[in-house]
Amino acid sequence: MKSIATIVILLFSNFLFAQATLSGTVVDKKGNPIAGANIFIEGTYDGATSDNTGFFFFETDAKGTQTLVVSFLIFETSKTTIDVANYKGKTITLEESYNALDAVVISAGTMEAGDKAKVSVLKPLDIVTTAGSAGNIIAALQTLPGTQSVGEDGRLFVRGGEANETQTFVDGLRVAQPYNATIGNVPTRGRFSPFLFNGIALSTGGYSAEYGEALSSVLLFNTENEPDHNKTEISLMSVGLGVGHTQKWTKSSLSLSTSYINLAPYQAAIPQNIDWNSPYQSLSGEMVYRYHFNSGTLKIYTAFDASKFDINQENINSVDKIRVNLNNDNLYFNISYKGFFGAHWQITTGMSYGYNKNKIGLNLDQIDNDENAAHLKFKLNKKFSNYFKLSFGTDYFVTQFDESFSPSTGSTKANGYHSNIAAAFTEADILFSNKWAAKVGIRASNNNLLQETSISPRISFAYKVAKNSQFSLAYGDFTQSPSVDYIKYSKYHQFKSEKATHYILNFQYAKESQTFRAEAYYKNYTNLVKYDTQDIAYNSVFNNNGSAFAKGLDVFWRDGKLVKNLEYWISYSYIDTKRDYKNFPTAVTPNFVADHTLSLVTKYFITDWRSQVGFTKSFASGRPYNNPNETQFMNGKTKAFNNLSFNWAYLISQQKILYFSVSNVLGTQNVFGYEYANSPNASGVYNRRTITPTADRFFFVGFFWTISQDKKENQLKSL
Repeated sequence: MKSIATIVILLFSNFLFAQATLSGTVVDKKGNPIAGANIFIEGTYDGATSDNTGFFFFETDAKGTQTLVVSFLIFETSKTTIDVANYKGKTITLEESYNALDAVVISAGTMEAGDKAKVSVLKPLDIVTTAGSAGNIIAALQTLPGTQSVGEDGRLFVRGGEANETQTFVDGLRVAQPYNATIGNVPTRGRFSPFLFNGIALSTGGYSAEYGEALSSVLLFNTENEPDHNKTEISLMSVGLGVGHTQKWTKSSLSLSTSYINLAPYQAAIPQNIDWNSPYQSLSGEMVYRYHFNSGTLKIYTAFDASKFDINQENINSVDKIRVNLNNDNLYFNISYKGFFGAHWQITTGMSYGYNKNKIGLNLDQIDNDENAAHLKFKLNKKFSNYFKLSFGTDYFVTQFDESFSPSTGSTKANGYHSNIAAAFTEADILFSNKWAAKVGIRASNNNLLQETSISPRISFAYKVAKNSQFSLAYGDFTQSPSVDYIKYSKYHQFKSEKATHYILNFQYAKESQTFRAEAYYKNYTNLVKYDTQDIAYNSVFNNNGSAFAKGLDVFWRDGKLVKNLEYWISYSYIDTKRDYKNFPTAVTPNFVADHTLSLVTKYFITDWRSQVGFTKSFASGRPYNNPNETQFMNGKTKAFNNLSFNWAYLISQQKILYFSVSNVLGTQNVFGYEYANSPNASGVYNRRTITPTADRFFFVGFFWTISQDKKENQLKSL
């Protein structure tokens, strides 16, 4: 009886405590087996490791519903709810793990300059130490592919687009008047001081749905989040002087700067090709205040500029020179907040305001105009996972422009416009794997002045073909109100938004101190403004029947590795574009476009001399111009543009720098174009004058002194 009882107890125990066998195969998304994966029941020691075929099996005492965990180094850990008794011969597919340092990035159309950008073509220091830039951010950006250097204008022209087709944003908020005031054939400069920004992105096409009212590109500036320490900066220059101070507290900081520029002493020492009555003078200043809350940062940015000059300007249609007297006042203000709340939500909001007033005297005639422009923005985004991020928000642009023309004889004429543009946008960032990514967005806007609503879809893809190289594709629709030169006559005419569609294919390689980019693009324009008079006037007959295309190739190579202490980059652009707009009788290449442009920028650090020496060589093929003495429209072409510039920064001591630069070292006689008379002379020939640079060379000398507690900070980054 004891033996029988023992047998019964053993059989019953085996029934109660019998082990279940689990089996299966571990594979990746392509079905390839994963060897060495760790498989186990959560909360137990029961598990196994997959073999070379991905197969595994093991026994467990666990019963019922359990969690099966599968992990491997380069894949996301998988957790699956299973029924232990019935888990046999199953296939487990692991997702590739997300690696922020190794994941693909969408780069089509965008070139970034910043220490925090994942792939930067330039560093913040590069923007202002480029020979020939003279501290002008725009001039430095003109050494990048896709841009045109239009010497008689000075603004940013991108991929066959006019300068007004590029919008500028500071901390995500629009700057309505980003350039200093000027007149025809006298180049302008960007208004902003470069040392207040820690990141710059130039998007030459296919940009985010977050940004609107730009046909060709957007230029994005981000102010510094936090200065390193307290400091005072003093600048003594051949064209003026400046002073700045930064004060840092526990949770906040304040940066102030002001400068005074006067070209009179420089003009007296080195005369320019300008007949000044009163050379250019300006007083400007900037302020950035930052306050750090526990969950966000508030920034307040303000910039002002008051400038004036008085010149006698040649005009082919007048025997006597025309006296032009310009006074400009400009103010820009923005306030922005960026922070986090709730479960991984981020909020970005703010507003900007710009005021610009011009008083222009043309001999005895007077033109006065002023513009008030505001931008309100609200944006939310959330990172739902490493693979999906969603953002959405609203924009509201308000612009009021008023202009009066008071001729010496006759009554005053007033023109202007007032527009409100409301927009909403949403965009999703999707990471399919470390190799595949997409950005999909749409923007809808309503313009009350033009009485129209537009829908603009935008999409980008990126695929990583190797560890350091990738391809990107981008498509987007973009709209913009017509230029102020036209739309100020909107009380007489009804306009439509101008439109552009971008297609971009990009290849990028980035490793250590080397970057290579090649980008092909095609742009198609519709609804461009045309008019029927020689010059734009209130009685011109306008329409939106204009069109254009631009296609080309941009190439960029940067290297800081090949030669010790030498950094250089090479930019090349080819463009084929034609426009039928303005008063053009047919579609032709406009006069601001050169088919081929090439830039070579070098920076060499000479340690023994405590110096940085730089050269910039710029080349552009001839630009078209229209010669009315010939029958074919716009068939002339200027000679090629050549410029070699040089700069030298010498470190007197750690905090004192002597800086010298000269543009057009070789004194090349460049020609920007020709101005022809409106009427032929007695021989039936239209006379012309040559449009040349305002100076054969421009020399700059400056002494820059920084006073700080660490006694190491200097202004090399802002030169």
